[in-house]
Amino acid sequence: MKKIIVALLCLFPLAACAQEASDASQDTAERNKMLYSLGFLLGDNLKRQLILDNEDDYKAVSQGMRDSLLNKQAQTDVEQYKPQIMQKYEEDAQKIIAKRAEEQQEYLAGFQKEKGVKVLDNGAMIKLSRAGSGKTPKADSTVTVHYTGTLLDGTKFDSSRDRNKPFQTKLTDVIPCWTKGMQQMKPGARAQLVCPPQTAYGNRPVGPIPPNSVLVFDVEMISVDK
Repeated sequence: MKKIIVALLCLFPLAACAQEASDASQDTAERNKMLYSLGFLLGDNLKRQLILDNEDDYKAVSQGMRDSLLNKQAQTDVEQYKPQIMQKYEEDAQKIIAKRAEEQQEYLAGFQKEKGVKVLDNGAMIKLSRAGSGKTPKADSTVTVHYTGTLLDGTKFDSSRDRNKPFQTKLTDVIPCWTKGMQQMKPGARAQLVCPPQTAYGNRPVGPIPPNSVLVFDVEMISVDK
């Protein structure tokens, strides 16, 4: 019996070590996932500013970033290439802006043709998926809504649903698209509200929203409070 107890006691430290090793492995895995996510976001940000045409372009940029992060000697005279780098940023920025504007115009034109879409007098568009009932708000009313806002590429920039807290606001305190759009909705209604830049934030960048962005909102009117 004593031999069995001694044998079991000997196993406990091994089990503890195994648990510690497992915890350390999980910590390392989580850290790697976090750092990978960081790298992904940096790459996503870079591709929004530069046009890389092929796999060789990506490899060259990746190698330069890797050498810098590892404090290795640069393989080129970096100072010599700074003017070309600045020129590429400027040229690519103009191309990206032009392409984005074209894509937005195509989206707006396509959405306007969809069945049930109503174009408001300021250019905003709304499409009800659920009618609701009761009175519609006025331009100075206070409303309570749930919403999710996205860019045309599907990037979500804000959501009351994610916060699990309805949003209450006076319609004089929101973007023009919302002021006009909310007046088309009764309590219980749900709609897709599309906001051209001039009805949203125009050429101002706001948080994750780039300048001159078309915004798309999935909005549900909960109540008209005043």
